Amino acid sequence: MSSRTTRKVAVPAGRRLPASLPALVLAAVLGATGACSSASGPPPRSTAGSPPSHTTTPAATASPATLTLDEHALRTSVHVTNGTAVVVLLHSTYWSTPTSSDPDVLVPGGGGSSPTGSCPPGGGCGVSSARFAAAHPGTARITAHRSSCGEAMRCPPGQSAYEVTVTVSGGPSG
Repeated sequence: MSSRTTRKVAVPAGRRLPASLPALVLAAVLGATGACSSASGPPPRSTAGSPPSHTTTPAATASPATLTLDEHALRTSVHVTNGTAVVVLLHSTYWSTPTSSDPDVLVPGGGGSSPTGSCPPGGGCGVSSARFAAAHPGTARITAHRSSCGEAMRCPPGQSAYEVTVTVSGGPSG
């Protein structure tokens, strides 16, 4: 754990600091500490957790369920029902955009690579993501690949391919 120090800032007489300054400082600190993850190390903790599970909104909104997957779901199998949104977030821009082996079962709904914050060259800071809709009962694999795990650094065995098997069963939309 790190210790925190508080520093008082002198403000010239007659001037006030904006009320939003503490929020801006907090956002800057969080952005600076979490903007870049190691391309070869473990990803930051996500809402997906390990193992992945459904997250749903309250029934009153009648929204479909969403399953968020990340590196923690590597080589696992998950089960969802028709209508579930499946979101994949891989924490490095070195990953290819995740794809579905069966676009009739898991319909692609967009994705790509999004760099975040300032990043040292070769850091791969950012997210490669994809969104899918579970449309029909069946099984599909979500895959992504990378050939580099850092600037001019080959991936060690087992870290260059991402795969999750998704089984869709009949449900709310089926």
